[in-house]
Formats: sequence, C-alpha cells, structure tokens
Amino acid sequence: MNLSNGETSTVSGQNRNGASGSWEDTKRLVKPSTPTRKPQPALEAVNNRLRELYPQSEELFDVVLVTNNHAYVGLRLINTINHHHLLIERFCMTGGNSPIGYLKAYHTNLYLSADSAKVREALEEGIAAATMFTPEKMTEVSETQLRVAFDGDAVLFSDESERIFKAHGLDKFFEHEKAHENKPLDHGPLKGFLEALGKLQSKFFDKGLRMDCPIRTYLVTARSAASSGTRALKTLRSWGLEIDEALFLAGAPKGPMLEKIRPHIFFDDQMFHVEGAAELGTVACHVPYGIAQRAAKK
Repeated sequence: MNLSNGETSTVSGQNRNGASGSWEDTKRLVKPSTPTRKPQPALEAVNNRLRELYPQSEELFDVVLVTNNHAYVGLRLINTINHHHLLIERFCMTGGNSPIGYLKAYHTNLYLSADSAKVREALEEGIAAATMFTPEKMTEVSETQLRVAFDGDAVLFSDESERIFKAHGLDKFFEHEKAHENKPLDHGPLKGFLEALGKLQSKFFDKGLRMDCPIRTYLVTARSAASSGTRALKTLRSWGLEIDEALFLAGAPKGPMLEKIRPHIFFDDQMFHVEGAAELGTVACHVPYGIAQRAAKK
C-alpha cells in the first residue's frame, strides 16, 4: 500500500505448509492465512477518493505480493491474480531466498504473512509486521470505509507496562501507570503503520471531510479508562497521532466489541485475543512482540 509517497504494504506468498502458529489450540480454530481473496473494495474506494481530491498525488494504497517462489511461476501468479481480479500490480519473487531483505527497498509500511518466522524476521528489521489469521466465516465489512483496529501495549506502544504487569501483578501495574501517566510510552512495532494511515486521513481532513473520511482507526485495549487509559491517550497525543475511537475494555473479551466495529483487520500481541476475534468473524493478526511472547512459549 502506498500509505505515503512510495511506501507499500506487502503480503507474503508463503504457502500454508510453511506457516506455523505458536499455539496448537489456536491453529485448530483459525489458521494462518496468506491473503488470497480479493482485497476488500474499501482499499479501492479510498484510492478513488484520493485521486478525486488530489489528481497529481501518488499517495495511494499499493499491495505488493512478496513470495519466495522462483520467477518461472510468475506467469501462473499473474493469471491467478487476473482471474480473481486482485488489486496487485507489483511482485517480488525471490527464488527460495527470504523476501525480508527487499521490504525496506519497497518502503514497506506493513508486512502480512502466514509464516510467523518471516514476520519475526521483519519485526527484527524494524518493519511493521503481523501473522495473519482468517476465520472460516468472515463478518461482512464496509466497502466504502477502511476500518483498522489496534491493541495498545506491545502493538502501538512498547511492552513496558506489560512487563510490570507480568512481573508484579495488576495493582503494581496501576501504580506504575498512575506514577508515569505524563511520561509517554515508547513506540511499539505498529506505530509507523498508524502514522501512515494518519497521513492519508489528514488529506481528507484538509478538505473538510473529517466526518466523511473513508479511513477509520480504533484503539481496542484491555486497559481500563479510569486507571490506565490516560497514559495511552497522552502517549498518542505526544506523538501527534489521532485515533478515531478508543475502547477501554478493562480486561473484558475483545471479540464481541470487534464484532460490532467490523474492522477489516485487527492487530494484537496476544493469541487469545486473536483467537477470540477470529471466532466471531474478524480477520485478526498476531504481532509476535514483547514479554507476552515469552510467557506464551513457556
């Protein structure tokens, strides 16, 4: 996706046999998935409106297919993409080598893959990345407004506060957040992706279309508003970033709320939230970052 000039989002062409989740129970419910269906019309709708408002601008969503297949399968890929009317113009076929080294050359804002190892490799290179899980039956989503939902800690923010909770429990976590509510959290792996979305949103805001913007963002966090939500919102403000809607669930399940939001995609660092979202029809992505990954492995 060209989320800012020349910047892209890539999807990996890894086959599912090479994909692996970290938890067997989750894999029985939802499976790692390379996006093979037609991208939701929302992407095209956003691009069309941007072209209307800014005819000379190249700031558009652009999907790049990155695969470790050999170039000789390129014709078959092209035929498949044309058959399914996919909005993909650019390929990167690496002939068995890891595609991660090409992501920075594509100025990638977001890398999605079925292969969790490749996702971790991308994150280590400082690229926003997530393992994509597709439910068996997906909730119907808007064709005219792109909706993206993010968890907070270890996704948009660092895992600083999550570490306090894991090491010392909930009371110490609340104490820590109260004591540090005016100190912004460090950035997490998907901050840059939210920034890129914000740049596109601002183009609509500048034309007086704040209430009719075809991109909408959501913070869906287990934090509670009264005891720890202040720091999250102040952190976003200190970064100069806006979020359209913030949902503080105080530990309640996220799946039912996501079912109401109907986002095109949701990002979380904890697999039980990914699982809960997918069970109710949301396309959910796991961000393997932070202290929660160590706990899950144990």
